[in-house]
Amino acid sequence: MLSPDIIKKLRQIEIRTNRIVNSTFAGEYKSTFKGTGMEFVDVREYLPGDDVRAIDWKVTARMGRPFVKKFVEERELTVILCVDASGSGHFGTRGRLKLEQAARLAATLAFSAVRNSDKVGLLFFTDRVEKYVPPRKGRLHVMRLVRDILRFEPAHRGTVPAGALEFLMRVLKHRAIVFLISDFAGDGFAPAAVRTPLGIAARRHDLVAVTITDPAEGELPDAGLVEFEDAESGALVTVDTGDRRLRESFREHARRRAEGRDRLLASLGIDAIAVDTREDFTPKLHRFFRLRAQRFH
Repeated sequence: MLSPDIIKKLRQIEIRTNRIVNSTFAGEYKSTFKGTGMEFVDVREYLPGDDVRAIDWKVTARMGRPFVKKFVEERELTVILCVDASGSGHFGTRGRLKLEQAARLAATLAFSAVRNSDKVGLLFFTDRVEKYVPPRKGRLHVMRLVRDILRFEPAHRGTVPAGALEFLMRVLKHRAIVFLISDFAGDGFAPAAVRTPLGIAARRHDLVAVTITDPAEGELPDAGLVEFEDAESGALVTVDTGDRRLRESFREHARRRAEGRDRLLASLGIDAIAVDTREDFTPKLHRFFRLRAQRFH
């Protein structure tokens, strides 16, 4: 049974997402992500100027005059939402957890996909693959995926994305669009640990990195002695946030980590969308769709 709070959040996400998708994103999504090939649909009589390589020789022999094959773009795509369900996703200081922001963004992408008759699947990972929902079509399927993101309780709290990417390499038989939704925090996202699996996934599939962060992760408040808990290991540490040098060191470490993540993704040719828990991500998705469509046209 779903709790009233989850039902309320689901309804809010559906209403907001439908409004966004119906107004703009469905068309932008279609122009951004193209089909993976050409599909044979019929034959027609040969016309001057037609490519002779398209002649269907069997039909031509049977009919006694030349016919050519007709093809259309194979439009149906597979979209995979690869969601980091580690402990750090249950953090948020602006009224919304990172996982809740992930659910909103994933819903927008998923509804855009199903509006274009594409299939959507979902994979949760921590330091292992936690759950995989195979791609399917339809609104009810998308609502199930959003529900799962909001209420999923992983068995583990760590972060090792390499295993999730390797799993997708095995189960996806054809090229897919993979949205890797994560805060990209933790040792599992260190360049040495993740460069190879990210690179392989980006070559085989259309991989898009969606980074979700919270403003408090980049800056410590001046609040005296504060006890912090590592969301993934459970370790506790008491920190004197009144120490100016400590706050500056924390800010610099967060900045270097973000820059390192961006350099890694850029070096592998992976498109990225960066959002935080306090903002409306709609303008950033607009910009991503628009710039990407321009690049591939």
